[in-house]
Amino acid sequence: MMIKTFVEKRKDITTEELMEFNAFCNLLPGPSSTQTVTLIGYKRGGVSLAVLTLIIWILPASILMGALSFLLHYIDKSALKNDIFKYLQPMVVGFLAYAAYNAFKISVKNTITRVILVVAALTTYFLFATPWVFPVLIILGGIVTNFSNKRIPEYGVRPQKIKWNNIWFFLVLFVVAGFFSETARKNKWESKKAFNLFENFYRFGSLVFGGGDVLMPIMYEQYVVRPESKRIVEKNRDVIRIEKNDFLTGAGIVRAIPGPVFSIASFTGGMALRNEGKNMQILGCIIGTLGMFLPSALLVLFFYPIWNNLKKYVVIYRALEGINAVVVGIMVASFFYLMKDISIEGFSTVNYINIGVIVSTFCLLLLTRFPPPVIVFCCLFLGWMF
Repeated sequence: MMIKTFVEKRKDITTEELMEFNAFCNLLPGPSSTQTVTLIGYKRGGVSLAVLTLIIWILPASILMGALSFLLHYIDKSALKNDIFKYLQPMVVGFLAYAAYNAFKISVKNTITRVILVVAALTTYFLFATPWVFPVLIILGGIVTNFSNKRIPEYGVRPQKIKWNNIWFFLVLFVVAGFFSETARKNKWESKKAFNLFENFYRFGSLVFGGGDVLMPIMYEQYVVRPESKRIVEKNRDVIRIEKNDFLTGAGIVRAIPGPVFSIASFTGGMALRNEGKNMQILGCIIGTLGMFLPSALLVLFFYPIWNNLKKYVVIYRALEGINAVVVGIMVASFFYLMKDISIEGFSTVNYINIGVIVSTFCLLLLTRFPPPVIVFCCLFLGWMF
């Protein structure tokens, strides 16, 4: 959707720049899609537009997930399993096929990039659930293309000024959040859970690599498993806890709504402080959103100018060729990884519709100017009808 919107329609950036943003953001902890959108805003209008872009990007999903923490116990949970969303996954596969096709044309032009693509795709497919696989592959891809001395930059990249305030603010806030969280726990402050919650989410946003698939198991362990552990039970510690079924319901719904998967932080924050009163529950939703997205934004806005300055060196310029090939390999692996969970074999109506959705999505994106959001709504309508 970013290629279709920001590259082809609006021409905010080029395909090469978008792939570079994507590769760079995969080297950092936090939600890479959110960081990529933030960088697009940063390129067009500096820090102020980057911040505005970030807010607009995360707000709809965060509001929806925060509202769910209030509405969950008024909703028939069996109704949430409605098949209205069942054709979204084959639609996603169609989007991935389109993105991989476009990226392949730009980034894979010789033997070494083809080899990198195949190795990256196979490694990613078999180690998809391993968070370190993405940054490691990107680094290795950059190293491999440096073995050739034929790739020399045609022009230098204009250095950008490094603003150290972002990284200092990030580090100071990390330490301060930990200090107040521990102080609140030891002194049994009335609002201690709010301080604990902010420290938890700020830590998650600062250290989690691999996206939402890595974040949710960590949150599950923190708020569902840990409160029931022998150590916590024996000491009778008043820790933040969320019911297993409630958490899993939120984890399922966040995949069906538009926006970043990291918006589950809004839901989890609300559920964590639900028993403290409505005002505290609203505060929990805000803390979850702010704590989760703030550190990743500070990191990307600090490190990108450094990365941009490094591009004037030959070693980095050569590395970009391998990095972009790795990104295409990750796209290809994601395509096949999602395909294995989609029913396309046999002679049932659902199987035929799944195949039709994949092919139609790819063709509509490639051959027409059909808006991507309309494709999403069409797939939701299909799920409701069949």
